[in-house]
Amino acid sequence: MKAYDVIVIGAGMAGASVAYELATDRRVLLLDTESQPGYHSTGRSAAVYVPSYDFHNRALFTLTRASRSQLETPEESFHSGSLLHSRGLLYIGTRGELPALETVYDELVGAFPGVQWVDTKFIRRLLPALADEYSGNAVFDADVSDIDVHGLHQAYLRGLRHRGGEVLCSAEVLAAERRNGAWQVSARGEVCCAPVLVNAAGAWVDRVAELAGVATIGIQPLRRTAVLLDPPPGVNVDGWPAATEFKGSFYFNPDASLVMASPADETPSVPCDAQPEELDVAYAAHFAEQALGMEVQRVRSCWAGLRCFVADRTPVVGYARDAEGFFWMAGQGGHGIQIAPATARLAAALVRREPLPEDLVELGFDTAWVAPDRLAN
Repeated sequence: MKAYDVIVIGAGMAGASVAYELATDRRVLLLDTESQPGYHSTGRSAAVYVPSYDFHNRALFTLTRASRSQLETPEESFHSGSLLHSRGLLYIGTRGELPALETVYDELVGAFPGVQWVDTKFIRRLLPALADEYSGNAVFDADVSDIDVHGLHQAYLRGLRHRGGEVLCSAEVLAAERRNGAWQVSARGEVCCAPVLVNAAGAWVDRVAELAGVATIGIQPLRRTAVLLDPPPGVNVDGWPAATEFKGSFYFNPDASLVMASPADETPSVPCDAQPEELDVAYAAHFAEQALGMEVQRVRSCWAGLRCFVADRTPVVGYARDAEGFFWMAGQGGHGIQIAPATARLAAALVRREPLPEDLVELGFDTAWVAPDRLAN
């Protein structure tokens, strides 16, 4: 039986990032069921760094702010060059919805003074193909960037291995049991052990907990669909901002000279290899036609992923109360990429039972916001 200090289950962004942070002074094993890390949510994410996204949620707002520096100016040894690429975001609505959109602007500008209420001329300059119905006024947030998801994920995996950590794929966890002060985990015909077991298994976190005899947290995977479409004829979309309907019914943004569109669906799902439903693909194409005034001739490609939440839609990071050495890192929902750097550092400090990182302390982060215990209240 091979012994480690920490075993992390799940090699998506959450698991890879915390494994990397812990590997500075711990022997770490990272396990994943799939043949390649990040096959599910991480590998299907077209993530955008949006500081204003769900900014009323204190935990998410703070973790997003604290992640910025590592994404924007990572150390050369971690990743060469910025992982953020400026994009900007337009919140759009129909002309009949402008009073409601103005209310959204008032809320946003109170927390983000750089947000702008913009007119038709401004909109046409940024997104000339936007349909007239959506071009009366809009809210523009310049402080929004594309995230190099693959680059970030690979930097964590590469850094983990450089620090001596091990990554084992095609290794479904079949059993996990606490014995003699350590978790014994069976995967791929082998048994390994460690005092700490980090559950970062995404949509499968409750199943891992059940295997380990630990109370579940009520994780709910929600399916999200996206499609790639040809742009309007003769239009170069690469310089467009991202755009989202202000009530959250759809969004679109450039992706490799195509248009990536989503109906922003949240369909409850069991943990699975999510696949797009025909109706959701049709909705995505319809919304793109409606907002961009174009006719969709074909869908280049489509996919779906699972975004996972607990009841209060706030991440769960911390030790389980009912099982020694069992650590939760779950429920990141649609924020998992943009909060990954700070959440990994937070989790590593909690695993070690050390003080929080100084930047999180300065920002007033309270671990009670993300503690698993809150779900039992």
